[in-house]
Order: sequence, then structure tokens, then C-alpha cells
Amino acid sequence: MEETAGGAVAEDVRRRILSMLSSGALRPGSRLGTEREMAERFAVSRATLRSALLPLSQAGVLERRTGRAGGTFIRADMVQRGAAEQAGLPALLQSGGHTSATKVLATDRRPATVAESAALEIAEDAEVFVIRRLRYADGVPLSVDMSCFITEQVGDLLEQPLGGSLYELLRVRYGLVPATTNETIEVVSASPREAQWLDIAHRKPLLAITRVARDAAGRPFEYAYDLFRADRVRLTATVSAVAHSHPVRERRADDGMVERIVSA
Repeated sequence: MEETAGGAVAEDVRRRILSMLSSGALRPGSRLGTEREMAERFAVSRATLRSALLPLSQAGVLERRTGRAGGTFIRADMVQRGAAEQAGLPALLQSGGHTSATKVLATDRRPATVAESAALEIAEDAEVFVIRRLRYADGVPLSVDMSCFITEQVGDLLEQPLGGSLYELLRVRYGLVPATTNETIEVVSASPREAQWLDIAHRKPLLAITRVARDAAGRPFEYAYDLFRADRVRLTATVSAVAHSHPVRERRADDGMVERIVSA
């Protein structure tokens, strides 16, 4: 049966949802529930509920998600991020009109892995600080970030407040500023733990961004692996035809994947 906008009862449900939004009782990313749960909550039939939700979905206020963690949600705005972005995430979110928050999940001091030592150009037994954080945009989980830093460069890093911009902290306390950034971007599936952190279904697509940041002398100081919810972030890249010093290049990687390289 074709869904319609319904009558007075459906209109009342719509007004109640919009009132909850304006009062802050519902926020972007909030889950309203399944169709059965919402029908019970608003004490209406499921047919009336569908009629109430249809205009809100068409207006972009609501979105439906499938899977075990699915249901109807208040739509959260997309976050736009540039490829090889050098601004910290809090500054990026603020410039886009979003609120930001950070939860530190874990910190560690340990020997670098093979991949970390190669990216940071240090000995395999050299120690690194590892910081894993959960980032929020507009109160909704956006990404899980893992950053590695060379302990010799930032000796007391783990004693500092880590809930804000790490790039700002690195600049102010250690004089480390990213002059060049290289990022590799690919699509992966969320593991059970990642899905729990990001409040999404297991195996949902994520944008995985592996990043190496270097200072003005060309020395790497950060190796990072960030996982962004694919339904919350949009990547953009601007390439100038006259910027011959940083051309776009393509090559076939060791695993057979074609890499498109944009320097920033």
C-alpha cells in the first residue's frame, strides 16, 4: 500500500517529534526505534505512524537504517573533510558548523610495530606513544582514531590533556606542525568492537584513512589510522591543473590495488 501523509493523528505525531527536536530531547543521530516501538510509544497504529514519518523522511529530518542496530533515526548532517587534511578535527568540525567532542579510549607506550617503524622512519625497537580516541560530531560518533608518536619527540605526551586537538597540543608544546601530509584512503568493514564504538551495525562500511604527517624538515612525527563512519563523512579533493609541483599520480600497489596519489 502506498504511504500517505495521513490525517490529524499523524500530524500530531509529527508535531511531537519536531517538538522533541526543538527542545533538545532528540538530537541528530538519536534513535527513535523500530516501527513497532514507535507505534507503542506514540499510541498509534503502524499505518498512522508510517503516514506521520513519511513527510519527515522526505524533508531529510529522519532516516531509516537496516540491520540489528537499525530503526528510524534523526538524520545527522554529513561532515565534509578534505583529502590529506592538515587541520585538526575539532577545528574542521567548528568551521563546518558542527559541535565536537572526544573520548579517550586508551593510551599506551610500547615498541613500534613494523608498519609504524617504517612509516615513522625509526628503529623497530624504538618506543612510540599510542593514543586511541572516539570522536563525536553533533553528539553522534564519527570516527575512531589511532595515532602513534615517537616518544623521543614528545616525552610527556601522555601526561597532557588529550581530549582536544592533538595537532594544537603538538604545535604549542613540542613545536611540531604538519608541513606535508600523506594519506591512504580505503573502504573497510566495521569489526564488532568498532561497530560498538561507532554505534553502527557489524560490517557496516567505514572509510579507513592511514596518515603520515611530516614537519617542515621532512621528518615524520605522526602515524595514524582513522576509521570514519561512511554515512557521516564526505571526502573532497581539489586539484589544480597548474599545480605541477604536486601532480596527481596513479600506480599499482604491491597488493594489486590501484593507488591514486594526491599530495597536499
